[in-house]
Amino acid sequence: MLIDAVQSVGRFIKITAAKVHDKNFLKSLELISHSMIVFDKAYNYYHQFALWTQKQVFFVTRLKKSAVYTVVEVTRKHYRKKGIAKVLSDEIIEIEYHPEDETGKKQTKVTRKMRLRKVCYQDERNRYYEFLTNNFEITAEEVAFLYKKRWGIEILFKKMKQNFQLHYFYGENENAIRTQVWCTLIAQLLLTVIQKIAQTKKAFSVVASLVRIHLISMLDVCELLRSTHRSYHKVRGSPADSLQLSLFGLKTGGGLF
Repeated sequence: MLIDAVQSVGRFIKITAAKVHDKNFLKSLELISHSMIVFDKAYNYYHQFALWTQKQVFFVTRLKKSAVYTVVEVTRKHYRKKGIAKVLSDEIIEIEYHPEDETGKKQTKVTRKMRLRKVCYQDERNRYYEFLTNNFEITAEEVAFLYKKRWGIEILFKKMKQNFQLHYFYGENENAIRTQVWCTLIAQLLLTVIQKIAQTKKAFSVVASLVRIHLISMLDVCELLRSTHRSYHKVRGSPADSLQLSLFGLKTGGGLF
């Protein structure tokens, strides 16, 4: 899943079998020039990194421990100090990789080199990170900050697991599982839109619970979220047709249901 870093909603979703490697997801992305994508080290895919670099598409990820590279230049170096979040080093490295042909098959007899940037960072909890990027213009601190934004997708997954029935599936075949996942994603998106329109400070879990409770109630959802205790009395004392939406705009007072 690719999410928007600002809105925290899905921008591109592709459901695959468990046996399909995560890095294949990167092939499906259509990113415009000068865009920035952040992802986990499980998606490390040097051939795709080279293609993105040619198109001026930038990325930030973590370097795998098994990565083999040569340090070309060290532009920054600091010693580690406990309890202090800081950039420890900023290096230009060179990585060798095997390109792929048009069918996606790796050409093992062909070896190419690619220069990337490696940033070593220590957070306030003394955790050590090695970031990898093809952007040489932003600061090392910005590289670390961008990777922190990746936590947004973990929060999204946590919302989905906590508020929707994804801990078990209603069907066992592939189509049933796909349908349930898609329904969950659509419901999450709709609730996020409602939460934004209502401009409520209520947590997503509260919004999901209220909508679930009043799923078949004749209530204005936005009004319910703005004023939970007064909404029922207000609607009960008003004409029923005031909540009825009209296709041609002949009736007013409608809302989201």
